[in-house]
Amino acid sequence: MKVLKFLGVFLAFVLITAFFLLYEADIPKDVIDARYLSPASQYLDLGDSGRIHYRDEGNRRNNTIVLLHGSNASLHTWEPWVARLSADYRVISLDLPGHGLTGEVPADQYNHDSYIAVIESLTSHLGVDSFILAGNSMGGGVAWRFALSHSERLDGLILIDSGSPAAWNIEEDSGNDVLAFSLLRRPWFRTIAERLDPYYMTVQGVKVAYNNAAMINDDLIMRYYDLNMRAGTRRATMIRFAQEFTDEKPDLSQINVPTLIMWGKADRLMPFKHAGRFKELIPFAKTAYYDNVGHMPMEETPEQSANDLIRFLQSLDLDNLPDPEQPG
Repeated sequence: MKVLKFLGVFLAFVLITAFFLLYEADIPKDVIDARYLSPASQYLDLGDSGRIHYRDEGNRRNNTIVLLHGSNASLHTWEPWVARLSADYRVISLDLPGHGLTGEVPADQYNHDSYIAVIESLTSHLGVDSFILAGNSMGGGVAWRFALSHSERLDGLILIDSGSPAAWNIEEDSGNDVLAFSLLRRPWFRTIAERLDPYYMTVQGVKVAYNNAAMINDDLIMRYYDLNMRAGTRRATMIRFAQEFTDEKPDLSQINVPTLIMWGKADRLMPFKHAGRFKELIPFAKTAYYDNVGHMPMEETPEQSANDLIRFLQSLDLDNLPDPEQPG
């Protein structure tokens, strides 16, 4: 018993010491905002749903593409695509609640339903009645859920290394290479993580997500680190990871908008086999797959992935799409 008591005291001492060694205070919002705002930055105040940071760029006379980033990312992940697409398309990107320069929101709602409501509010505010919706990772999970509930708003759906339905047990075979994601699934870690310095976990997570691509540099790593350290964001992340997704056994065969599935074959967060499941279940979906590319094709291979997207969009006759209520 004395040995067990000693080990318990020793472990508590180690944990307390580690906490103080790894403690790091939030960075004020205005400091981070000054670093990452762009001339295209705008805000939409949605009250309890937050002050949404977004960019509305490109050709207003053509079709609109709305871009949704993944977990712990931001609208900055779409900059290579925006540069390629904006001559021909109107491109709207946004920071979802709990992310980027939107950050924490008063309602503390960081789930699929709240994100769908934000998309509805933002597009309505901008007078966009119909659009193409593209999402990466978590954003892909929001995108296909939006397609199931609001197909009448969509001209097309783009899923890029998309989050999968909870029933697919994605956690059993994904994200385990990223220390931060593995730890954030554990309640004991979430109780202290709000105050821990995430720098080394950020470095490791970026290297895994981007498959050690040559494009990884200090600027990329610091973008993730800084935005995560923005006051309130670590707390929002803990709330988001504490959510249980038990909603679903969705019928993806009910997605009745033209769909493109894009995937990096070397993805260690959302394994490539999930691309095949989406392809099998979503009617008439087209695909674009990438060798030696990880979780972020739009940044790892921006030119090729953007060209594949453009070819897909050009194949759509957006003036003569089938009625969403009567799939063609």
